[in-house]
Amino acid sequence: MSDPHALSPAPGRIMAAEMAEQPAVLRRILDEGAPKIRRIAAEIAARAPRFFLLTGRGTSDNAALYAKYLIEVLLAKPAGLTSMSTTTAYGARPDLTDVLVITVSQSGGSPDLVASTKAAREAGAITLAVTNNAASPLAEVSEFHIDVLAGPEKALPATKTYTAELLALYLLVEGLRGGDGAAAGALPRLAAGVLARQAEVKALAERYRFAQRLVITSRGYGYPTAREAALKLMETTYIPASPFSGADLLHGPLAMVDNVSPVIAIVPDGKGGEALQPVLDRLRGRGADLVVVGQREQVDAASAGFVLPAGVPEEVQPILEILPLQLLAYEVTIARGQDPDAPRALAKVTETH
Repeated sequence: MSDPHALSPAPGRIMAAEMAEQPAVLRRILDEGAPKIRRIAAEIAARAPRFFLLTGRGTSDNAALYAKYLIEVLLAKPAGLTSMSTTTAYGARPDLTDVLVITVSQSGGSPDLVASTKAAREAGAITLAVTNNAASPLAEVSEFHIDVLAGPEKALPATKTYTAELLALYLLVEGLRGGDGAAAGALPRLAAGVLARQAEVKALAERYRFAQRLVITSRGYGYPTAREAALKLMETTYIPASPFSGADLLHGPLAMVDNVSPVIAIVPDGKGGEALQPVLDRLRGRGADLVVVGQREQVDAASAGFVLPAGVPEEVQPILEILPLQLLAYEVTIARGQDPDAPRALAKVTETH
């Protein structure tokens, strides 16, 4: 009798292929998706939303958090992440007149996302769905829809849909402020370069093959990356990974870090990295096993790391930051004898209510 837990003939084959597609997906969004995103942004901007609400689950929630930073920094508008249960479980119906509600979902099929978006539209909101499925129930109940054009994603860990969501949201915010999105132009080429360095990540993965826990930290635009990296590592490797804003890490959780604690820091090249510097100093002072994803000088000052391309505007760096961390989740999972294509107890569409 075959072992039901045995690895497939090529464990991780699907996830690896989908990670490799990301430069092409980014190029497709810039070439084919950007004109429609600009048109939608212009229509929404003409209605002058006073507030922005963002909704998502899992990976898409991390993309929504990235959009929150973009909106608050680039548009100087207030933005918040919704608590869907206030609508779906408690029946709350806040007045959402002149509020833009952006719902981000890979599949567009989760019932709570659909229900909360429908309720928001009934409460006066401008509703925008950002999905990888133009025919989804979420797209149908939303006034506007952006297709992230990632193509079918079959591996359970979302990879290409995440970076596609980030780019689509960046182009949306750029459109809302009348920008041209030029900062994203080099991303397909740079992403291909990062993904080509998988051997470097495989060497890093050996540090975590027998890890019992991980701490992942960043600040600013890098914080959504920390959350997404933790999610990828937990759902593929099953290693408990705790993501913290660097500021929050100093408010107590730093006590659990010692000289054998593995910490991964995503250090943006810009204001977020500057804000994270005191945290890095404290971590080094505690003798933490610190791996940095960032610029050369930060990597050289850590135990090890991965050097990201220089000269990239900070607001689009998350699209590159996550790539070596996706590869890390893949490589650690393979090293631990597991299949990243099919994590236990997960389904591709999670039907929360």
